Amino acid sequence: MTPAGLKLLIAGVAVALILAISATWKVQDWRYSGQLEKQAGLHQSDLAKIGSAAADQVQAEQGKRLALEQRLTANDQTHHKELSDAQTNQARLRDRLATADLRLSVLLDEDPASCNAMPTATSTGGVVHGARRAKLDRAHAQRIVAITDAGDRGLIALKACQAYVKALNHQ
Repeated sequence: MTPAGLKLLIAGVAVALILAISATWKVQDWRYSGQLEKQAGLHQSDLAKIGSAAADQVQAEQGKRLALEQRLTANDQTHHKELSDAQTNQARLRDRLATADLRLSVLLDEDPASCNAMPTATSTGGVVHGARRAKLDRAHAQRIVAITDAGDRGLIALKACQAYVKALNHQ
């Protein structure tokens, strides 16, 4: 072979080799693009499932929150009514004490050293027979009622707080 023919043969082999490599790349490109499209489709499917599960979870949590808010509102209304009723009753009691319609009294301790053998006369409206009672001054009676009023409000508030915490723990 002549050097010109050899050069031509080498050039022909090089061109054939380049065409073969190019064809191989093209085949690989088609094959990998198909695999990448399949993986992208699977990835999109997975993302859609994850998004759907997250949306369902958010909806369930919102439902729980709404139910809790409704229970807390109902409890709040109940405790507000109890507090309102207690305040109304205390106000009536204070009014009755102020108008002398009602007098508070206390039982006196019976002193065993006392030699008064004569039983005390009972009033016609009394329920306790023979017990000695002392009527309280109006100011003292009103202070006692104010103390019990504050205690009642405190107990109602405590009950409301306990119900709130219990409702939060049971969600």
